[in-house]
Amino acid sequence: MSKRIGGLRRRTRGELSKPARLRGKISIRKYLTEFKQGEKVVLKLDPACHEGAYHARFMGKIGSVVGKRGACYEVKIRDLEKEKIIVSHPIHLKRI
Repeated sequence: MSKRIGGLRRRTRGELSKPARLRGKISIRKYLTEFKQGEKVVLKLDPACHEGAYHARFMGKIGSVVGKRGACYEVKIRDLEKEKIIVSHPIHLKRI
């Protein structure tokens, strides 16, 4: 049996890159954002920060905050016919 080649960030050159003017230090305001339970959020991956990142296939999905786990939030999304809970750092979440 052959071994799988590549990791989670494979073939994501365009998807996980920032425009030139947005590169650099991550803002502390975005890093420390608080969300309430039931609040609607968009999953928007920040490629500069690897911690608390979800899989790239969930990029752009809309979900609601279910709870908190450490510094991260649990977000319930709908993936086709299933409901999934994704654990994500607040830097990768954006309010609607």
